[in-house]
Amino acid sequence: MPKTSMASSVVAVVGFLAFVEFTSGIIQGYYTPLYTDVARFLNIHDADVNWLEGTQLMLSAIAVPIFAKLGDMVGHKRMLLIATGITAVAAVALTFSTTFAVYLTCWTLMGCYVAWLPLEIALVWSRSRGSANPAAVTRLAAGVLVAALEIGAITGALIAGALATSGWSIPALLWLPAGAIVICFFVILFGVGETPDLNGGVFDTSGAALLALALLALTGGLSLLRILGPGNVLSWVAVVVGLALMLPFIRHESRATDPLIDVRMFRNPALWPVFATAGLFGVSVLGAQTPLSTFARTDPTEVGYGLGATASQTSLLIGGYVISLVVGALLFPVVTKWVRPRIALIGASCLVGIGYLAFLPFHHTMGQVVANMIVAGIGSGALVAALPATAAAAAPSNQTGVATGLTNAVKTVGGAVASCVFGIALLRSLTDQPASHTAGSFSGYVTVWVMCGVTALLAAVLLLFVPKTAFADKAKGVEGEVGTVVEDAEAVPESQ
Repeated sequence: MPKTSMASSVVAVVGFLAFVEFTSGIIQGYYTPLYTDVARFLNIHDADVNWLEGTQLMLSAIAVPIFAKLGDMVGHKRMLLIATGITAVAAVALTFSTTFAVYLTCWTLMGCYVAWLPLEIALVWSRSRGSANPAAVTRLAAGVLVAALEIGAITGALIAGALATSGWSIPALLWLPAGAIVICFFVILFGVGETPDLNGGVFDTSGAALLALALLALTGGLSLLRILGPGNVLSWVAVVVGLALMLPFIRHESRATDPLIDVRMFRNPALWPVFATAGLFGVSVLGAQTPLSTFARTDPTEVGYGLGATASQTSLLIGGYVISLVVGALLFPVVTKWVRPRIALIGASCLVGIGYLAFLPFHHTMGQVVANMIVAGIGSGALVAALPATAAAAAPSNQTGVATGLTNAVKTVGGAVASCVFGIALLRSLTDQPASHTAGSFSGYVTVWVMCGVTALLAAVLLLFVPKTAFADKAKGVEGEVGTVVEDAEAVPESQ
């Protein structure tokens, strides 16, 4: 394809996909200021809101690798349409939900939207990999898509906060994001082209079943821990069973001709730190969303901590955080023109760690919380854009969808585990007594801040092990792209 045609193709697909990510942002931003209102509408404890986040993240962890693999096989646009269709149906059904069980089911199914971004990055990479600098093009496109996502989150949060404050009921409020998702489906259907080259193959049904069982057992055990307490033996047995089930899954995948997840990618020096970073990053970017919202809404006159913010004020807080995410996402491709992508990733992880650890001394006023979230948000925005783009640059050409999907899947697993752990921490104080009133315990919030900060700094340490020239289009002293080096490494027989 001529360079001008290729550039036009990339620009066109990014334009339509930006609307898709704008809608994804609405999903992520719109509901957050409403968590406390939803808890009151459904008559549940604040800590039980974590069930919504935990189950949705769990479904996402299972669905993303499946959608990503099928995208490589039968078409990334096709799977993007299916994921959007499921999300739209669930969002519409959510508007009719009046019980916690029904709401939880619909909310869980909406987790399919998490597959959107990796499928989009794979679509962009498929159009740019014939250019002179596909990694740089993909990083720039990822930054634009994540910026659109965060602008959507700002829009959603501000609209939700304003409408909730003006007295809209929960069922009426839920119709707005549902309508946006339905529109998004038709934008993809008529505006996005299919991946030029498809791999075909046979879907690894056994691998998908093993992965689903392992993840369900793991998160089910964590949920039991939150309900029954850390002293319950059955809960720990379920967690151990979930971890143990990963062994037959890994063994099956290493022997499969066309595996769901090529586990050899986890041995690649450029990829395994990225996957590890994604999992650790999921703790803060996914697991901490609900605790931050409920902390802001907690009335300090009743329990001695929190900000006592209204839904509208909480939406403004989230809006400031999301603006910092946009800045981080757009800065990453710019910064990588001056420093290696590896260094930029390390710096972004450090910002996330510093931002969350700053909550320990500074959490008493809105200004302090906003400052903490801006620091963490710049780093988070860079990582959201960078992780799938760097995975695409380092992965074999026929595994682009799987690699980008893995960053989201592993990130989602980290978020699901963190959500369950945070739910336990918020529901019970250090003396293992239920938290006062309906507010989460203060010791639980401290646990959230410490875990988010420490995991981010650990990710920065792991990224030090990435080869210095990883993720660049032309590695200094090495002929060809990093992705080519990875493909050659994957060709080594397993016996070696």
